[in-house]
Amino acid sequence: MISRRAFGGLIAGAFAMPDPSWGQTPKPKTVFYASIGPELILFDIDVEGAALVKRGAVKLPANIQYAWPHPSRRFLYVVSSNGAPGFAGDKHYASALAVDPATGALTLLGDPAALVSRPIHTSVDATGAYLLIAHNNPSSISVLRLNADGTLGAPVAQPGKLDTGIFAHQVRAMPSNRAVTLVTRGNDATATKVEDPGAIKTFAFDNGVLTNLASIAPGNGLGFGPRHLDFHPQKPWAFVSIERQSDLYVYKLDAATGLSRDPIFIKNTLANPKPPVRQAAGAIHVHPSGKYVYVTNRASDVVEVDGKKIVPDGENNIAVFAINQDTGEPTLIQNADGRAVELRTFGIEPSGRMLVTASIKAVPVRDGASIGTLPAKLDVFRIGGDGKLDMARQYDVDTGALTQFWSGMITLA
Repeated sequence: MISRRAFGGLIAGAFAMPDPSWGQTPKPKTVFYASIGPELILFDIDVEGAALVKRGAVKLPANIQYAWPHPSRRFLYVVSSNGAPGFAGDKHYASALAVDPATGALTLLGDPAALVSRPIHTSVDATGAYLLIAHNNPSSISVLRLNADGTLGAPVAQPGKLDTGIFAHQVRAMPSNRAVTLVTRGNDATATKVEDPGAIKTFAFDNGVLTNLASIAPGNGLGFGPRHLDFHPQKPWAFVSIERQSDLYVYKLDAATGLSRDPIFIKNTLANPKPPVRQAAGAIHVHPSGKYVYVTNRASDVVEVDGKKIVPDGENNIAVFAINQDTGEPTLIQNADGRAVELRTFGIEPSGRMLVTASIKAVPVRDGASIGTLPAKLDVFRIGGDGKLDMARQYDVDTGALTQFWSGMITLA
């Protein structure tokens, strides 16, 4: 396994923006960011060579949980925490960063804002006036005003009691910007606790103020564990990864409830719909063309075999679905092996030709008759004209005792 310093040095190739033809406007540059603990690392991307080139890093006040760009692309907002699964933590922040429009280099902008509990996701509304933050335990939403200079403003007081479900995992403004979705995963049953139901909570959104609209869930929400959703770029459809059931649900957008009460399609994301190990669907992104949707499958539970702890064989891949542009129906066309464990996040380059995943950490695996260590990875895939993925290269990442928790593509201003 290589160190983070060596990792940066070993990345091959160099990124150069091609000279535009005379009289043409050059295309905006896209960069890739990936986090290791509190450090957010900047990479240039070489789409033709399907490569990453490390350029620098900035340190946040705690371990990075999620990040989201401002619509102007001049600012990036990052939520961080010393909390982790099973540990609430006591240091939680939102931070604003200025984005260099030429290079993507990041500079902290003003002081971080202290938050009341661990933030698991953040996003910015379409106007760029509000930062939305989802907290997982206890499940809740914060809304912060954003100042014209990109700095964080004051929290928006919410006058009514909000139905924020159990274990929020993602918050998004809908395409209309008049409603907000909060995806609440719920929790599996344990030996000492019954299952917590999941739901997609929707809220009317007006000048930063949220008002309960609907709770979208089958029946009482049991057997339904949604994680993240993404919207089709042209059609009125939302695609939802159902973590605890390894499913993909498709909903119509609805002016009254945010999303239709019932999904219009349900598809399984696994190559083997009856897996021998515990599986979980993960991040989801619709292709920029709207023709495909990508969902990660994760199998990362550690089990004991012959007195040794390992991650058993399971599906750690990207499920690729073709989307019927008339009906919204997705059809599974590929499960692309990630050759890593727990692909937590990924990004798609805006021309739709390259996808990069980030797996979370090194894990023990069976290596023949012995136990070896599979390091965390950055996987670079080419995206074909048919939407299918072809792995071009992998980079080993030494996360140490930390995790590679978030990654994403951002096009510069």
